[in-house]
Amino acid sequence: MSPLFVPLLAVLIGQVSPSHYDYDYYQGPSMMLGPPGPNCPEECECPVLFPSAMYCNKRNLKSVPVVPNGIKYLYLQDNNLKEIKASAFVNATDLRWLILDNNQLTNGAVEKGIFEKLGSLEKLHVNFNNLTEPLGPLAKTMNELKITWNKLSKFPSGTLSGLENLTMVDLHGNELTSDGIAGAFKGLKSLVYLDVSKNKLGKLPMGLPSSIEMLYADYNEIGSLDLSYNKLQTIPEVNENLENLYLQVNKISKFDVGSFCKYMTAINFSKLRHLRLDGNNLTRSSVPDEAANCLRLATDVMVEPTD
Repeated sequence: MSPLFVPLLAVLIGQVSPSHYDYDYYQGPSMMLGPPGPNCPEECECPVLFPSAMYCNKRNLKSVPVVPNGIKYLYLQDNNLKEIKASAFVNATDLRWLILDNNQLTNGAVEKGIFEKLGSLEKLHVNFNNLTEPLGPLAKTMNELKITWNKLSKFPSGTLSGLENLTMVDLHGNELTSDGIAGAFKGLKSLVYLDVSKNKLGKLPMGLPSSIEMLYADYNEIGSLDLSYNKLQTIPEVNENLENLYLQVNKISKFDVGSFCKYMTAINFSKLRHLRLDGNNLTRSSVPDEAANCLRLATDVMVEPTD
């Protein structure tokens, strides 16, 4: 088994990942919105005190209004959008955030090349739609991509190629398989946060960049987890159904039973069968007595220290 070189600060295989994002932070008095200005589409609202934002959310829109020049933040969530035309974004040269959550978008209804031409785009959120593949090509300026709770079954390698500023990718709640996502994140040198939880992965994606600090992969079908040859100082919390865990050659100095078992009963215990902790700052005496009850199915536990 080849080691995965990822200096993770947090590896969450059995935790619930954060998914809620509150876009409705503008709560000023209605008078602050005022009537639509000369450049604001009548279907939307453009706050007087926030002229670079355009609120078109919850308007039952079926298509995207023409975005005027100067708009940096465009909110189109909670509509009935079924298509996106490039003509709506001809003047959107300053657009930084594009929020498209909770619509009816499919891949065939989004005109190709739209996002690549948005030369200032930083955040693209397309959560709760009907996409089967990621949208692309994407703007090289992007730093955040969220495509959660769609129907993604594959994420082709090269989709994110050249996105050197990308720090966050959230793909949880899809139908991604290990083969369908292989190599998708290779070369993303700035990627810090990756969420692929609630998919159909049998193993962690191949080619993860070493820059990742937070990786969410809970609620998949992962039977083995290899985090050997890293700089972990503690044993990460893992799902109780995980069968194989490889943590050799790290900097772990404490054997925490809570990393494997939240609580132990006759039916609640870890399903781990193979656990490697050799090459850390641990000895057999580091293993507490209650570990035997937690790891009752384990046939191979290695805790030999570093030479």
